[in-house]
Amino acid sequence: MSTKKNKQNETPDSELFISRELSWLDFNSRVLDEAFCPANPLLERLKFIAIFSSNLDEFFMVRIAGLRQLVKMEQNLPDPAGNRPADQLAAARRKIERLVKRQYSCLHEEILPGLERHGVRLSRPADLSSTQRAELTGYFTTQVLPVLTPLAVDQAHPFPILNSGAIEIAVSMKPADRKKLVYAFVEVPDVLPRFIEVPGMQPGRTFVLLEDVIMDNLGALFSGCEIEEFFPFRVTRDMDFSVEDEGAEDLLQSIEKKLLQRRHREPIRVEVLTNTRGPLARWLEQEFRLDEQFWYAVRGPLHLKQFFELVGKARLPELLEPAWPAVEPAAFSEHCSVFDAISAKGTILVAPPFHSFSPVVRLLQQAADDPDVLAIKQTLYRVSGNSPVVRSLQRAAENGKQVTVVVELKARFDEGNNIAWARLLEESGAHVVYGVAGLKVHSKALLVVRREDGAIRRYVHLSTGNYNDKTAALYTDLGIMSSDPDLCFDVANLFNVLSGYSSPPAEWRKIAASPFDLRRQAMRLIEREIANSTPDRPGRIIAKMNSLSDEKMIRLLHKAADAGVEIDLIVRGICCYKPRAGQENVRIISIVDRYLEHSRLFYFFNNGDEEYYLSSADWMYRNLDKRVELLFPIEDEKIRGILMRLLEFQLNDTDKLRRLQASGSYTRSMAEHYTGARSQYNSYRYLKELAGAEMRDVTGEALKVFTSPERPVPTFAEDDDDEFEDGGE
Repeated sequence: MSTKKNKQNETPDSELFISRELSWLDFNSRVLDEAFCPANPLLERLKFIAIFSSNLDEFFMVRIAGLRQLVKMEQNLPDPAGNRPADQLAAARRKIERLVKRQYSCLHEEILPGLERHGVRLSRPADLSSTQRAELTGYFTTQVLPVLTPLAVDQAHPFPILNSGAIEIAVSMKPADRKKLVYAFVEVPDVLPRFIEVPGMQPGRTFVLLEDVIMDNLGALFSGCEIEEFFPFRVTRDMDFSVEDEGAEDLLQSIEKKLLQRRHREPIRVEVLTNTRGPLARWLEQEFRLDEQFWYAVRGPLHLKQFFELVGKARLPELLEPAWPAVEPAAFSEHCSVFDAISAKGTILVAPPFHSFSPVVRLLQQAADDPDVLAIKQTLYRVSGNSPVVRSLQRAAENGKQVTVVVELKARFDEGNNIAWARLLEESGAHVVYGVAGLKVHSKALLVVRREDGAIRRYVHLSTGNYNDKTAALYTDLGIMSSDPDLCFDVANLFNVLSGYSSPPAEWRKIAASPFDLRRQAMRLIEREIANSTPDRPGRIIAKMNSLSDEKMIRLLHKAADAGVEIDLIVRGICCYKPRAGQENVRIISIVDRYLEHSRLFYFFNNGDEEYYLSSADWMYRNLDKRVELLFPIEDEKIRGILMRLLEFQLNDTDKLRRLQASGSYTRSMAEHYTGARSQYNSYRYLKELAGAEMRDVTGEALKVFTSPERPVPTFAEDDDDEFEDGGE
């Protein structure tokens, strides 16, 4: 481990930083905690099991893959916390093994038994009656067998390229005309349901897994063969590729080529069931030639991400959280036209999922059909499969508007989807810009140019989240619609930079944008708090984001802490800032709950002249230096009041708040995990009531009850040493 020291205070870097990969695993551990939480409805707990697996898959495909590449290339430099890639791989392996063991323990000992008590059972074909098993064989013959394609392995058929993430069935057998064993694979197709309802049972109550049905009928696939062994397994491949983007058309072709190559990339993990052993298992190990540390034996079933399907099929709405219908911001209920609403209010807060995403869609729909709208400019990073946003942009282009769309082709795992949307937009007549060379366009901006009373007026929507109507119901985000001339002027200039060769202005009027000046502006705001801080009137920073890992920003935050600045960090995921013992003016929390915390919100005391900012950027190196991101101020007093209440609610949450300790571990509230009951201070429920109150009383009078909420002091328990050693688990 590195003993590099900070020049300012001679503190070893290992006491200032937490390794990024290990911090991410601690975050996923907090996701898994929600599966254990007895206060969560049973099917919601099953969702968290699936989310944990989905997260872990991506972690292997990107982060573990990246570490292994560094080890293979002998790039053995330590990270800021002093851990070298090989050390991080070994530590990650230990953490992952413990986490996955906990995950399967929760599934088999709590969730599946709980579902059985409600009449929902996961069975095996051998446990069914002969009649039911025969009917499943009939289902296999008519619905499954035509889709399957066995892949032989012999001298004429080399070891196949198995799809990343798919469940495969390995089979060894003896054909009637041979003495030696031969091998084959059968892929469990994702195009078919994984959970098959058992015939003759009450609908939505008894299921068998598709792979179990296939394995129960292997003889139909290999007629004339004596099957010796078979078992399911799953391969995860390295998906951490980079693209050299020299130009728009080259970038498009390069990404398409990389997408085609993904299935050929190296395996980074093989999952088998714990009882998998014998000659077939040894043959598979020899063929993969993968180090032992990348093999994982799990209790099963495999691919728990697909248990989302069971949540939908169980037909037990009482085991899910009650729906919270989103409300439309009150300003839009007073006006038929979105343009009129923005003109009347100046700036309007749109905060999904508590607010509906519909005002954003309506803005585009009205702009597409409005004869006075001249141009629409928008960035697209991730959109849904049947996007109303894209459809509105298409219609606007077909109606003769000047439509310019900056489509980020390098949005990880959405590359193919974004290529398809880009081509549809081009076919409709829109000008499509394929990102910016060397950068990802991660900013969320929409600009509408309209002719009003003989003059040109602009409207803007800026947000912390994507233009995705589906995730807008699942992620907490903050955005504004505004006609502020300075804000619109800045965003118009940003689009000129993105779509042409225009240089960014020497100084924006209101925004900051990376990679140009967002880092400099964020550091300036922190340094101002340091300069203004006194023992009697300390500086104050509240920063809410998804991840904090940028080395320079963390060092500056430590400097601010040493200067006495009061710092609250609300970091949902990766947090590489390591608080020091006795540093009581720094508080770091994480909240994992029903919705994914996705907003980036920053508050600076500024010697009493308070400032609030929203941003698309986390404080990570990639966001500050390698992406196009936006930071924009919130100047409307009512919105600022709502944002401060949001921060206060989260900082005092007694349900879901986890606090990061100097040890690097997270504490957790006793209320939820030790009593199994909701506490009286859950930030989501307050936020939902805020949205409802806003809808009931446009004047804001109804919000007064939330201005000074009671603030119980959360009580926390240190993580149990046996279960959560190494911190955070």
